[in-house]
Amino acid sequence: MIKFDNVTATYKKNIGVFNINFEVNKSELIFIMGPTGAGKSTILRAIYRDINIDSGKIFFDNKDITECSYKNTTLIRRKIGMIFQDYKLILDRTIHENIALPLRLIGLSKKEIDYKVNKIFENVGLKNSLHSFPEELSGGEQQRVSIARALVKDPLLVLADEPTGNLDPNIADEIIDILENVANKGSTVLMSTHNYPLIKNRDKRFIELNDGKLVQ
Repeated sequence: MIKFDNVTATYKKNIGVFNINFEVNKSELIFIMGPTGAGKSTILRAIYRDINIDSGKIFFDNKDITECSYKNTTLIRRKIGMIFQDYKLILDRTIHENIALPLRLIGLSKKEIDYKVNKIFENVGLKNSLHSFPEELSGGEQQRVSIARALVKDPLLVLADEPTGNLDPNIADEIIDILENVANKGSTVLMSTHNYPLIKNRDKRFIELNDGKLVQ
């Protein structure tokens, strides 16, 4: 599903990731571990084509995505759901409107959008009204909305960048449970975290980084 072949990607002098090699299989949940500044977000951003890489190759869904045109980058992103630590919700839009946004961008009908939004709303355990606004929700609820928005288009891959960083431990565990369920249903999930105690009891593979390099 994903392969990094000797990838180096820097966004400031000597800051980024260096000579990274790893593979991720379909339907795996992989934790990318490491302290702040280790390069976790760089890996996710490189897959999402949000930053260019300096050398090496990245493969996604059996295709080399190292150098893509704008059009092909857009097609790649349609297969990926992004989840952010700070949620990145649109505050003057309702929960429904936030979740529906990716579906509107790909041109689905209102009937299709409403069906998919209602279905994913239930799957992530949200109990608020779809007509509520983000600032009326707790942090954990806002993160569930962010997850629903990432999942509503049935992505092949979910990239979760420190999705539990602002949450208390119980809510963080619930978020990881949701992501495990997503992987069990067939999507591949990469989740970055600096919080090893949160994931140490999870029977999942993890990739550890420090100073932009893999820890063997």
